[in-house]
Amino acid sequence: QAIEFLEKKSNLVVKPYMATAESIKKAIVEQYTRGLSFEVTEALKEAGTQYSTTFMPQAAIAGVMGQAPVARIVSTLLEYGIKVRASDIHIEPLENESRIRYRIDGILHEKLILPKKIHDAIVSRIKILGNMKIDEKRLPQDARFNFKVGAEELDLRLSTMPTAHGEKVVMRLLKKTGGVPDLPELGLRGKALHNLEENIKRPHGIILLCGPTGSGKTTTLYAILSKLNSAQVNILTLEDPVEYQIVGVNQVQINTQAGLTFASGLRSFLRQDPNIIMVGEVRDAETTDLAIQASLTGHLVFSTLHTNDSAGALPRLLDMRAESYLIASTVTCVVGQRVVRKICSTCRTSKIPQKEIIEKMKEVLDGLFDFEKNKNLKLYEGRGCKECNNTGYLGRIGIFEVLVVSEKIAKMIIARSRAQDIAKQAVSEGMITMRQDGFLKVLEGITTVEEVLRVAEE
Repeated sequence: QAIEFLEKKSNLVVKPYMATAESIKKAIVEQYTRGLSFEVTEALKEAGTQYSTTFMPQAAIAGVMGQAPVARIVSTLLEYGIKVRASDIHIEPLENESRIRYRIDGILHEKLILPKKIHDAIVSRIKILGNMKIDEKRLPQDARFNFKVGAEELDLRLSTMPTAHGEKVVMRLLKKTGGVPDLPELGLRGKALHNLEENIKRPHGIILLCGPTGSGKTTTLYAILSKLNSAQVNILTLEDPVEYQIVGVNQVQINTQAGLTFASGLRSFLRQDPNIIMVGEVRDAETTDLAIQASLTGHLVFSTLHTNDSAGALPRLLDMRAESYLIASTVTCVVGQRVVRKICSTCRTSKIPQKEIIEKMKEVLDGLFDFEKNKNLKLYEGRGCKECNNTGYLGRIGIFEVLVVSEKIAKMIIARSRAQDIAKQAVSEGMITMRQDGFLKVLEGITTVEEVLRVAEE
């Protein structure tokens, strides 16, 4: 019946072939990779002489931006981003051309070069979708809109920035469909997972997640909140912005223009009878003080800090003029994290590591792995294939360290000890560092030494 229907609709003869679901998925991705350049080229041809000048006047752009060729180019760029699992799309004006790059598994890949004459029309089309001011090119703008491809619904965050050669656009792609991964799926396991799960069960206290932008802190927070979410718990979040929506969680987006900041929102939260509070980021002394007060009055508080490791978070709170004895009595656990690319399972191959690499791993792992019993050790890498776009990597996983504030560490906080000394004490109490967790994942064939060294500092 399906064949008859297709033949009737297309007026063509349909020849059926047998194929697995996996091979069809691969073919779709491969076709879209080839199709990105083809589709855009066809749209440019269709546009004809509309873009004959290098820079179009504003009046001309207003008339062109909604026309089929430009709309099709933007749709194609977005659809391709979904197919290759991109987190961000960069549309960049260069001196004589427009460059399209996609951030896939944390790394930017150049995918397309367009004529400079089409750049303004593409930017204007995107601005229309985000309800931005089309004629404002001197100042940065931010916006968001929804985009749907088949069953996939995305929330897109837009950012425009004036540069020397025109406006640069970055689009962050956030999936609205699909569940939040659980903690083991993110890469937490063993003692680190146990310590974190024990601390999030506490009725009060502060738990901090630390790392630079793009290290996966928000995803980990959502995984924790999803685990704690139930009909018996009132969870309130204050975010900038709300990236994923969790059913049953009261999520609030800050609005600084209206006066809703992290500090003012947190102050109001305390009157909303919460059990659990999540504040997107501890940015200033006022927010720090309010988070501490919330913890002292019987609430479990989660937040993030931009520090290199877990131990560095504690002196950072002191820098925000928080009292050391209050930090020691409220902060129960600090998680440091990064994300590394996973080796592509399709083209994964073994290799004998160089002696220098083995020595480096011995130094970092410090007895966590018996190299003497594994003298014929092999590591893994990806050769590169169509599945991983010839990068050797496909997907990402977290590397973590979970610092529990023990009695000794609490005393060190009160004594205002250095971050390095706190870290040494945590390791002596059994904490596995991010680098160690990363190298253990290297030994398991999940990632590579190069990836761990790329994201985790000494």
